[in-house]
Amino acid sequence: MRHVLTASGIALAACLLVLLTANDFYLRILFSVCVYFLCATGMNVLLGFAGQKSLGQAGLFAAGAYAAAMLTTSFDMNPWAALALATVISAFFGVLIAAPSLRVRGPSLAMVTLAFGIVVEKLVTEASDLFGGAMGIYAIKPLTFAGEPFTMAQWVWFAIALSLVVHLLLRNVLIGRLGRALLSIQADEVAASAMGVPVLRIKVLAFVIAATTCGLAGALVAQQNQYINSDFITFNLSIFILLTVLFGGAGSLVGPLLGALTLTLLSAFLARWSWIEHFANGALLLFALYVMPQGLAGIFSGLSRRLFGRRASSEPAMAPADAAGATLPVRATAGDRSDAPLLVATGLSKSYGGVKPARDVSAVLTPGHIHALIGPNGAGKSTFINMVSGIIRADQGRIEFRGNDIGGQSTHAICRRGVARTFQNLRLFRELSVTDNVLIGQHGRMRNGFFTSLFGLPSSLREESRARERTRRILAFLDLTGVADMPAGSLAYGLQRRVELARALATEPEVLLLDEPAAGLNPQETEELGRLLMRIRDQGITILLVEHHMDLVMAISDHVIVLDYGEKIAEGPPAAMQRDPRVIAAYLGVDETEEACDPDGAPAFGLAGDGAANR
Repeated sequence: MRHVLTASGIALAACLLVLLTANDFYLRILFSVCVYFLCATGMNVLLGFAGQKSLGQAGLFAAGAYAAAMLTTSFDMNPWAALALATVISAFFGVLIAAPSLRVRGPSLAMVTLAFGIVVEKLVTEASDLFGGAMGIYAIKPLTFAGEPFTMAQWVWFAIALSLVVHLLLRNVLIGRLGRALLSIQADEVAASAMGVPVLRIKVLAFVIAATTCGLAGALVAQQNQYINSDFITFNLSIFILLTVLFGGAGSLVGPLLGALTLTLLSAFLARWSWIEHFANGALLLFALYVMPQGLAGIFSGLSRRLFGRRASSEPAMAPADAAGATLPVRATAGDRSDAPLLVATGLSKSYGGVKPARDVSAVLTPGHIHALIGPNGAGKSTFINMVSGIIRADQGRIEFRGNDIGGQSTHAICRRGVARTFQNLRLFRELSVTDNVLIGQHGRMRNGFFTSLFGLPSSLREESRARERTRRILAFLDLTGVADMPAGSLAYGLQRRVELARALATEPEVLLLDEPAAGLNPQETEELGRLLMRIRDQGITILLVEHHMDLVMAISDHVIVLDYGEKIAEGPPAAMQRDPRVIAAYLGVDETEEACDPDGAPAFGLAGDGAANR
């Protein structure tokens, strides 16, 4: 509510400022601030939150501007309807420009979007019969009130109101479920997908939002000027929009406003010296990238923390809880203890050229058990987990979960079915808080979609409240309540391991795949992890554990599967695996045919220690 009141107060102050001047030049500067703010606020979603770099915003601006122009001149459409339809047309172009983003990223994506902007610029310049070329399109119908065209003051008031509405609507999206999904994609797409986030769909949504606001700004400019030509659509416009976001502060809700206000005023001051203006914009872009990567918003935020201390969280504090007495929020089916197989992998094989990390591997996971997958380094353990979780596709074989084939499904779809995982190398969203990391795990269990989030409907607020309550329970279960508001990347390594486990549990899995969760832990932390995993099993969650710490494996596992050179060589109870000569040979290099027995006839080698496991 405080943010809404602050934003409304700024908008009201800007509206009152209009009453204080009749100077058309100053009014046009205010109008330009709103136009660039609209462009930047959508671009901030794309760049600041989703991390997708685009240099084609001029083309999207042109889509809105020329759509409004042609609808009102060639089709004699009502200007209000033309404004709305031009915005929809721009959103459609956002889908088109998003298509390449599904295959490329980083600098390649920037080049693809740059090509889109150049193509549009050349199209409106050369196709003079359709777009008027350098002469442009005249007599565009402006917006009207009571049958009369807007005055300049009314244009500014309308642009301010529109900017406020767009800002508040996008804020509703960005502070909740979809905003966290966007940030997770920017941090780590693989980890985001493994937590149930549909990466490609969310990236397309970010492009559509950026295209919609940019097209809306273009339509406003065309209708206010009642004229549009190719001079409006240049590469410099794309750079200016990008600079507005970076200089204001990418990823900040107030960054687009700070950038639009500062750079529009600077541009107006330098307008008479065009070469200086371009030089200044280039210098500011380099300055923003290398000197203040968090932009003006980051500087003001830092000053605020130094002057007033760290701002208290707007969310209720995490209530302390006894971890030993806490319970997990589990799905209704997760407590099934029947002997019917829960997950069945049959004949899984994977090869990379001549390297075959998995060869005809099969495994059966039964509900309510801890299954261990062990083997020497390079045996194919992580490859098996990657195939089951959908991160890589098996060349052969079948994976069934509760009788349904999941082998060809995407990673996020498999997660939503009830198969979660952690990673051998930590893949936390390091800049986000512990709470936000775990909330991202709840993404696939929340039911509020884009439009319910956009308008802040009660159903969306209820979903957010339920997700936060589940997160509190998970953090209490793992004894992480005290670090809930800290950035995940700032924690000690052992705590980071626990946060990753909490994030996986937030997906409310039936099967939990753990890829070396004890890696890097000291003996005390490893022992605590063992007790924790047994408590998780007691909550009705089936676990598949890949681990080199044999003390841990033998202490907590109900069933052990052994791989060597990509093949399953043995499986059974832990005690039997300790005495199996094939397992001993795989770990210690002992020939299976050797008579290596003690006087009682038992094998002379055990697997109880970490040293044997890592040889």
